[in-house]
Amino acid sequence: MPAISDQDFSADVRAAMRAAGLEPVTVTDDGRPAYALLSIDDYRRLTRQSSESFLAAMSMDDHATIDFQRPDSTPRDPGF
Repeated sequence: MPAISDQDFSADVRAAMRAAGLEPVTVTDDGRPAYALLSIDDYRRLTRQSSESFLAAMSMDDHATIDFQRPDSTPRDPGF
């Protein structure tokens, strides 16, 4: 992933946007990665995958008939 300093980014936003159209670009602040600039298509692809994965993991549609009742049990002395 190419990197560009925050000063260079500010000086030529268009160049950074062109580069991000090809692949994500890291914007650095004091030499450390601070931001990622990417195309809207890449962003949508990343957020859609995350959302769909989360929703699929949380979905209970396939298990709607599961009975979650606790079985009867005999109380036990805690032994204090």
